Amino acid sequence: MANISKDMNLTELLKKYPETARVFSAYGIGCIGCALASYETIEQGITAHGIDINDFMKDLNELVGAN
Repeated sequence: MANISKDMNLTELLKKYPETARVFSAYGIGCIGCALASYETIEQGITAHGIDINDFMKDLNELVGAN
């Protein structure tokens, strides 16, 4: 089972687990095309949008773990 951490870089996450784009989309986040995605961690990007990082991480890990 994969374990995605909140300090993982957004671009690295999406390259390694492209299916996680669905979670970003479900939360209404367009980080996939954002220039900051190369520099920000998941936590930085998600909290900047006012989203609970723990809920988001749970959803990411459940999606990747289900594959």
